Amino acid sequence: MSQDLAYKHDAVYPSGLSLDELAALLAQEPPYRANQAFAWFAKGVLSFEAMTNMPQRLRTRLSEYFDGHTRSSTVEKSLVDEDGSLKLQIRLRDGAAVECVLLEDIEGRKTACLSSQVGCPMGCTFCKTGGLGFLRNLGPDEILEQFHHLRDARGFISNVVFMGMGEPLLNLDNVRKAITILSHPKGIGMSMRKITISTSGIVPGILDIANAGPFVRLAVSITSANPNLRTQLMPVNKTWPLADLKAALLEYQRNTHERITLEVVLLGNVNTHENDALELADWIHPLKAQVNLIAWNPIAGMPFETPTARQVRLFSEVLERKGIVTVQRMSRGRGVMGACGQLGDTLKTTREH
Repeated sequence: MSQDLAYKHDAVYPSGLSLDELAALLAQEPPYRANQAFAWFAKGVLSFEAMTNMPQRLRTRLSEYFDGHTRSSTVEKSLVDEDGSLKLQIRLRDGAAVECVLLEDIEGRKTACLSSQVGCPMGCTFCKTGGLGFLRNLGPDEILEQFHHLRDARGFISNVVFMGMGEPLLNLDNVRKAITILSHPKGIGMSMRKITISTSGIVPGILDIANAGPFVRLAVSITSANPNLRTQLMPVNKTWPLADLKAALLEYQRNTHERITLEVVLLGNVNTHENDALELADWIHPLKAQVNLIAWNPIAGMPFETPTARQVRLFSEVLERKGIVTVQRMSRGRGVMGACGQLGDTLKTTREH
């Protein structure tokens, strides 16, 4: 191996390297070479030979350094719903697997829903991913490779949401690095306002991003403002109860001046009553928040039912009377088990031997 490559970065493949890391890796090359490599990796280049504005000797050395692979993961299965949603099952280098989804709205905007962990440790009772258990965090390369695989299949992607498998704020360092690379003007260049982190309510993580960023959009899964019911549905409430969550969100809002999205998964006849909506409205004040109402998506074997259209409408009307901006979110990707809460239904996290 040539001494041109300054250090060995065993754990991370090209997509997960920052511009500074590439500059260190190529320390004995002219500085512009790191910019060129960073731009290629941001494009999701599939081979080192395709990096045509770089000399052959450097392409060869980079290929040797990364064992000939620009990516550490492969697409194992591609599933397309009738509504056009695309779900990819991604096999990782250690045999574990995750899923990611590409959603397209009626105006043609494409949103990549990315996973941050293999499985999930949160155990929300209405979510399939929570039933898989937790295997490990994803590295920044594994996070960004999902984006590249989706972009390979569907072209330009305008938005990214960390709403796939896992709890992003329990893998904040790697999610933060992935966002830094995703938003870098010399790379993909995505606006921070086009990126959303969704959390079940990890208070230390919320406080961390309130003070240190990344200053992207924040969505919080609340589901119920009744402490006992939320604890039953979302065990995170035992560790970081609603009062602590609200205090963290108020600090986040003081620091960022940004509106927070509160996500409410409506479970038929569980949290759909008028009093549930009133409790939520009272809890929200004085937060500046929008509420996204998400009708529970069916998952075999779970003791819940999708709310009726009337239940969703009445819940929404209560919030709107209280002056709260409310959006009834359409479920997309249901046909391939790619909608909210369904990821992992068609997936095994390790290879069968």
